Amino acid sequence: MPPDDLHDFTRRSVALQNQAKTVFVRGGGPAIIVMHEIPGLTPGVARLCRWISDAGFTVYAPVLFGTPGKPPDGLSKLAAITRVCISREFRVFQANQSSPVVDWLKLLAAQALQECGGAGVGVLGLCLTGNFALAMAVEPFVLAPVMGEPGLPFGNAAGMHISPEDLATVQQRVQKEGLIVRGYRFDGDTICKQVRFNSFDNALKPGFVQDILPDACANPEGHKPPHSVFTGDLIDRPGEKTRHKVDEVIAFFKQKLAAKAAVSNS
Repeated sequence: MPPDDLHDFTRRSVALQNQAKTVFVRGGGPAIIVMHEIPGLTPGVARLCRWISDAGFTVYAPVLFGTPGKPPDGLSKLAAITRVCISREFRVFQANQSSPVVDWLKLLAAQALQECGGAGVGVLGLCLTGNFALAMAVEPFVLAPVMGEPGLPFGNAAGMHISPEDLATVQQRVQKEGLIVRGYRFDGDTICKQVRFNSFDNALKPGFVQDILPDACANPEGHKPPHSVFTGDLIDRPGEKTRHKVDEVIAFFKQKLAAKAAVSNS
């Protein structure tokens, strides 16, 4: 995909915890936090944000690393991996811990709820940030968490990048509120393997809904083996399974946010 100037997004500087980050905002309606993958807020991530915002949501896309709108390449991926490996905001090798940047993201979600109103927010993490969606679900206003091919922790295929205390809180929400956490991956993905989804399933039953896509439905010009369900390995044509999964996530956001609003107003 060509570079994206993100002209139809509002670029904001959001200061939380005495730390400012750039956040691209688009749309209107209930808030959805979209957390980008490596190497950053690429044109593929921006396209995903547009699909979600065009469906009636306000998308908040924080820039955690990388150059916004730049297409992915080998050098930018290497730079992003180096950045997160040495940053204090990320603990990419740690199982049973949440990265410190999640605290900032939870505050962003709270601010987005205040600005947009509604019953709650949805969150979508991709690859390196995939697990962040689960860790953010400790907040009662996070009603629709989605993990796209969660890649952390590095070096521990079955590991979950969330602290035991946070996991216990999410488990309580599953049991008491019926919280649902959705997860997506390709069958042959070597970064996010099935054993990680097995760990989520064991920890969150019955609240984890996993969707495993066959490798054959991935973009043949994408990763080998396929990895990025909603961006680089997606085929943007009607009838394609990967494109349908975007619509499925949007429907999940609509269902959960609308259902909560209906209960709150009754």
